[in-house]
Amino acid sequence: MTDLPPCPQCASGYTYEVTGLLMCPECGHEWPATPAAENGEPARVWRDAYGTELKDGDTVTLIKDLKVKGASGSIKVGTKVKNIRLVESDHDIDCTVPGFGAMGLKTEFVKKVT
Repeated sequence: MTDLPPCPQCASGYTYEVTGLLMCPECGHEWPATPAAENGEPARVWRDAYGTELKDGDTVTLIKDLKVKGASGSIKVGTKVKNIRLVESDHDIDCTVPGFGAMGLKTEFVKKVT
């Protein structure tokens, strides 16, 4: 059994690891299993279309109409998307878009809501 650090939000000792992330079953907080400084890689910084840094849980709006494959309509400019999750993939943001459901977005098509 490995020694995992306690949750940084609630200090629970019941953390577990899933696909490179540490998770807390008590508060639901997720964080990287290996901090960027330890594995030798610089920490990735996600930025919106205007250069503002994005973080998990931010709210963004779309700056362009986006066509959705397999759907009859498109996501309109100005659509507000709450509680985004930043991921390392071809689409930088995992989120739930109102009226469309779960999908991935690219940071170049969003603006952070302040």
